[in-house]
Amino acid sequence: MSMAVVDVCSLLLVALLWGVTNPFLRKGAEGVERVREDRTVWRLLSEAKFLISNYRYIIPFLLNQSGSVFFYLTLASTELSLAVPVCNSLALVFTVVTGWLLGEDIGGKVLPGQIVTARDDSELIRSQHGHSRSRHHRSTVKAQESQEKLRILLKAPQCQPL
Repeated sequence: MSMAVVDVCSLLLVALLWGVTNPFLRKGAEGVERVREDRTVWRLLSEAKFLISNYRYIIPFLLNQSGSVFFYLTLASTELSLAVPVCNSLALVFTVVTGWLLGEDIGGKVLPGQIVTARDDSELIRSQHGHSRSRHHRSTVKAQESQEKLRILLKAPQCQPL
């Protein structure tokens, strides 16, 4: 199956929405730890109220969730074995870049990991244009490995939609 330009743009949009919103979600959630309630249920409800009433959290949350809607729609025309590693690894790259632009400490080992991720993602996308199935499988494995290496370098949790 040949990969359409629309599919590539859709995957990039999903990764952008997921990745760019992650640092803003972290910033928007600052202060939720100060919510004090004795009982667990009341604390959870108070934390939810804090987050829902905080525009610094709710706007990135809604944008992040719109990325999930686009991801679901993109799966209708894109192979799952392509969509998942491309979206997750590029979301991680966008998260790192956005975090860096917002002044977060990302460490010095990130750039090589991002270069490897971009290379492996481009190979994965190229493999959708008529290359053999085994080469596609190798590309998928390489993209997943580079994503894991970058995650280890960042010592960050896996970037997933909320």
